[in-house]
Amino acid sequence: MKNTALKKVSAVAVTFLLSISAFAGGGGDGGGGSGSDNSGPLPFPDTCSSNCGYELGPNPSLSFVQANRGPQPITTSNVASSVNGFGGGTIYYPTNISSEMGAISIAPGFTNTQSAVAWWGPVLASHGFVVITIDTNGRFDQPESRSRQLDAALNHLIAESGRSNSPISGLVDENRLATMGFSMGGGGSLRSASRNRLSAALPLAPWSVGGNNFNQIGVPTMIMACENDGTAGINTHARPFYNAIPSNTDKVYLEINDGPHNCANGNNINNAVLSTYGVSWMKRFLDKDRRYNQFLCGPNHEANSRISQFRDTCSF
Repeated sequence: MKNTALKKVSAVAVTFLLSISAFAGGGGDGGGGSGSDNSGPLPFPDTCSSNCGYELGPNPSLSFVQANRGPQPITTSNVASSVNGFGGGTIYYPTNISSEMGAISIAPGFTNTQSAVAWWGPVLASHGFVVITIDTNGRFDQPESRSRQLDAALNHLIAESGRSNSPISGLVDENRLATMGFSMGGGGSLRSASRNRLSAALPLAPWSVGGNNFNQIGVPTMIMACENDGTAGINTHARPFYNAIPSNTDKVYLEINDGPHNCANGNNINNAVLSTYGVSWMKRFLDKDRRYNQFLCGPNHEANSRISQFRDTCSF
């Protein structure tokens, strides 16, 4: 286990905060059911930035990151809808890695089920992550509720990693966490990032209205937007959200050429772009793997006909 002392301090702090929340009658958006209480705050992220020992896999090439699958064989485990804090889901994880890995929770959009974002599960897991795609407590849940459910799903993965008879026992590094989400789930991912308990965030065509704390985000965040989004229009959602994130935060705005609202959900002509940048972002900031900088900083991204706009705060 990496950074053992930090993990012990984080665990004590989280236990203390959970006890205060329980005493005060606090909690998240929990939907009832059995199992652990997943509503507490996430542990603080690992502060290591380089030579952390988390790198997995061979030296990456462009064709390697463009592929629909990485080098690791994977399997899945179902999470019942009775779980506390979110509406159940599917865990994707590598079968031949026994060390701790970064963990990612992914939420669907308004009225959607997890099937809307399921493409991302095997893509990311096959590159060495534990990934959970979730169903929400209610299909009409708003971004703030979805953000709390994304956090609850990560807490569930942490709890399962600590359980000896769990299929992911010992596989989750609680200090390397990320959220993703589509549409309102993307708005939820940004809201989760604004609490600064993550190592990375990757909202997809994010939708969110009303007050937010996006100007407080210190988490490395890549926004994948869709140029012709008729639901979460880029001029009222993705672009202002990107602009609100402080300039000293590592961030990227990637806009898919002619993309409709669901352009970043995979199983379409954008797969190579989505995999290249999604995998590279998570490898760079969850695994602290600077070998992936070559795909994020430096290339003429807009030379790719699938990308209509690319903005960044390189170098990372």
